[in-house]
Amino acid sequence: MGTSARPEPGARRGQRVVLVAARSAVALHRLLDALPVFEGDPRIATRFTLVPGSRFGTEALAALDRAGARTVPWDEARRGTHDLVLAASPKGELRTLSGPRALLPHGAGFNKALSEEGSAALPSGLDPHFLTSGGAPWADLYALAHEADAERLARSCPPAGPRAAVVGDPTLDRLLASVPHRESYRDALGTGPRRLVVLVSTWGPESLLERRPELPAELLLRHPHDGYLFALVLHPNAYSETGRFDLARQLAPAVSAGLLLPDPYEEWAALLVAADGVVTDHGSTALYAAALGRPVVGAYDGGVELVPGSPMARLLGSVPPLATPERLEEALGLASAVDTRAVAGAAFARRGHALESLRRELYRLLDLDPPSCAPRPRPFRCPAPRPNRPAVHAVRAEVAGDRVVLTRFPPDTREPVHHLAAEYRAGGERAPQSAAVLWRRVPEGADGAGGGAGAGGVHGTGGPYGSPGSYGSHGSYGARTAWTAGGWTAHTLGEFPGCRTAAVIDSADRLLLRHRRVGPLLVHVEPHRAAGRVARPDPVAVVSAVHAWLGATREPFLPATLSCEVGPVTVRVRVAEAREDDLDAREL
Repeated sequence: MGTSARPEPGARRGQRVVLVAARSAVALHRLLDALPVFEGDPRIATRFTLVPGSRFGTEALAALDRAGARTVPWDEARRGTHDLVLAASPKGELRTLSGPRALLPHGAGFNKALSEEGSAALPSGLDPHFLTSGGAPWADLYALAHEADAERLARSCPPAGPRAAVVGDPTLDRLLASVPHRESYRDALGTGPRRLVVLVSTWGPESLLERRPELPAELLLRHPHDGYLFALVLHPNAYSETGRFDLARQLAPAVSAGLLLPDPYEEWAALLVAADGVVTDHGSTALYAAALGRPVVGAYDGGVELVPGSPMARLLGSVPPLATPERLEEALGLASAVDTRAVAGAAFARRGHALESLRRELYRLLDLDPPSCAPRPRPFRCPAPRPNRPAVHAVRAEVAGDRVVLTRFPPDTREPVHHLAAEYRAGGERAPQSAAVLWRRVPEGADGAGGGAGAGGVHGTGGPYGSPGSYGSHGSYGARTAWTAGGWTAHTLGEFPGCRTAAVIDSADRLLLRHRRVGPLLVHVEPHRAAGRVARPDPVAVVSAVHAWLGATREPFLPATLSCEVGPVTVRVRVAEAREDDLDAREL
C-alpha cells in the first residue's frame, strides 16, 4: 500500500490520503461520526468528494460546507491516488476510486428494501447488485455493527462475507457519550417539566410524514402545551427530496403551535437523548432511541419496504402502535413497559468500543500502526436554544375558590376552552381582536429592568414589537419615547375593546397586569421547589390564570394568594393592587 505516489493538494509529502466519498447527507453524517478514528494523527490527510448520481446530494454539499471540509471534485477524485477510501453507501461508481475501500452502513441495521433498483427484497447494504463488480466484492472491508449483520451479509452476498468485520456503531457510541448531557439538552430546548415526545420520520412513500402528514399538528392540537413538547426528526433525504422551503411551508401550522424541527445533523441525536418517548415509522433512527431505553411507539401503517426479521421489524413488533393521536398517553404508558434496550441489542454490538474496533481495521488497510491514544466518541453538540413560545393560546381554565387549573392548546384546537390569550402584535392581525388576554414582555436591556424577562429561563422578545419610537439605541433617531407598564396596559384596553386583561411580563416571577373591571395589579409567582429542584410555569400561563380567577370572582378580596396548576407544575401566586411606582418602573 505505502504512501501516495504524489501528494494531493494540501497534503504534505509522506501523509496518507483518506478520501471520504459521500453520496448523500445521511451517508456523510455517518462518516463524520467515524472520523475520530484519525484524530491526533498528523500522518493522515482527509479529503471529501461527492459521489454523483443521487437526487439527495444537495444536502450533502450543504453539510460539507458547514463542516468546513476540504473537498475535491468527483472527476479529480477519480484521477487521484488515495491510501484509503471511506464510504457509507454502496451505490455509485466507488469501484473507480483508487486505493483500499472500506464500506460502513448508512444506518442502524439493514431494515428497508427499495424496489427502484437492485434486488427488491434486499436492502442495498446487503445486495450483491451493489456490493460486487463482475461477481467480486469491490470493497476491502465491510464494517458492520453486529454479528447478525455479518451473518446476513454472508447469506445475501457470499463473496463479501470474508471481508466483513464487526466493529460496532460509532453513532450509537456518540449517543451513549451524550447521555450525561441530557439535562443540558432539555434546558436548551425549553422542555422544563414537560414530556418531550419525538416523532421520527424516514423518507419515501411509506414514511410517517407521507402516510400521516397531519399527525404532528393533531398531536399538538389535542395535547396540552404545558404537559407536552413535540419534535419532528426528519431523515436528511426528506430535506433533499422536498426542499427546506416546502417543508417549512407544509409544517408551518405545527411549528407555530410549538413543534420543534431539529437540524438533521447532530441536533436530531440530542433530541433522542433528551426525549421521554419516541413515535416512529420503519426508519432505523428509532433503534438508537431503543438502545437508549426510550419508550417507543409505532406509527408505521405497513407496506413493502420493511424487511421481515430485521431489527426494525422486531422493534415495531414489540412496541404498541399509535392508533389515533388522542391515544398517545395510553400508548406511551404501554411502551414504558417494553425493554427496548433488549430489543435493540440485536442491532448493536461492541457498545462503547466502536471507534477502537474500527480504528484497528482502517489502520490495517493503511498499513500503519494506530496512535497510542484511544479514540473517544464526542458527545453531540447542544441544540440551539429555542424559546418555543407560541404567540397565541386557547386556554381552558377551571376555577374553584382560590384554585385555578389551567390547560393551554393551540388556537385551532377542538378542545373546549375558556378564552384566547395572544402576544401583542405577534399573533397576526386577527388574534388581538378576539383575544381576552393580551400580553407582552419587558424587552431585554430595558431601563431599570433588573434581569428583565430573562430571569428564570424566560427570554424577552423585544425586536419589532417594541414601543413606538424605540428603534434602536438612545439617540439614534433623536428623542426617544417609551411606554411604561401602566401606560401600555391602559392603552391596550382602550385599543382593543374585546380585551379584558392586558399584562406585562417583567420576569418569570413578576407580572404587571390591568383588568378592565378590577384595575392594575401586581402578581408575584413563587416557584415550585421539590427534591432540590426549582420549577416555574410559563408566566404567560399565570396571566391567564389570574384573568380567569378575576372573571370568576365577583368581588375579589386583595391581596389574595392563589394555587395555580399549569401542567405538572403547581405554584402559589400572590395578587395585589399595583402601586404607581410599580406601573412606572419599567420602560417597554
